[in-house]
Amino acid sequence: MSNFKSRPAQWVVTIAASAGGLHGLSHILDSLPEDFPAAIAVVMHLSPHFTSKLAEILNQRSLLDVKWAAEGDLMQCSTVYVAPPDWHVRVCESGTLNLFKGKKIRFTRPAAEPLFMSAAEVYKERVIGVVLSGSDSDGATGVQAIKAHGGRVITQDKATSLHFSMPKSAIHTGAVDFVLPITEIAPRLMTLVPGKDASREINELIC
Repeated sequence: MSNFKSRPAQWVVTIAASAGGLHGLSHILDSLPEDFPAAIAVVMHLSPHFTSKLAEILNQRSLLDVKWAAEGDLMQCSTVYVAPPDWHVRVCESGTLNLFKGKKIRFTRPAAEPLFMSAAEVYKERVIGVVLSGSDSDGATGVQAIKAHGGRVITQDKATSLHFSMPKSAIHTGAVDFVLPITEIAPRLMTLVPGKDASREINELIC
């Protein structure tokens, strides 16, 4: 298991969440198996004025390894990287993460757009973007980039979203493949990401 988890990820799931999104995010991470064959990068709109325990809270229940994203992290399978408060996160060509300040996007930092757009450029059709409950429209540009590069896009449905603005904005772009209740998102991710044997074969071919 540890050898598999240490492998560089060839598939990436990017998740954006804001107001009302913590419950859904927790449900997804709690529902994925410990050998989930992809890396997960999360942007949750957090206040820079308060110390956040988000990564620690998520890690308590999830079978995945949940940690704060750090400069230079190599994205690995079965690991969740959470953008720290007041830092944007983007994916580099090497599959590593870069943290940067930059300007706020739609009044927020971190924002989903840099993560989604950079992941699409690097991983192309091997990216799945997920937009959960939240206010405003963060992620709407990023999901279009993911779709344009051959990736897939999922949003939380209105019935299970506390705030539907972010999912609705993504849906209105025409780039969304699946609109699902929160309980169906993790199972769909498991069908969209190839199993660990397939991921291992891809990794060996690339390496």
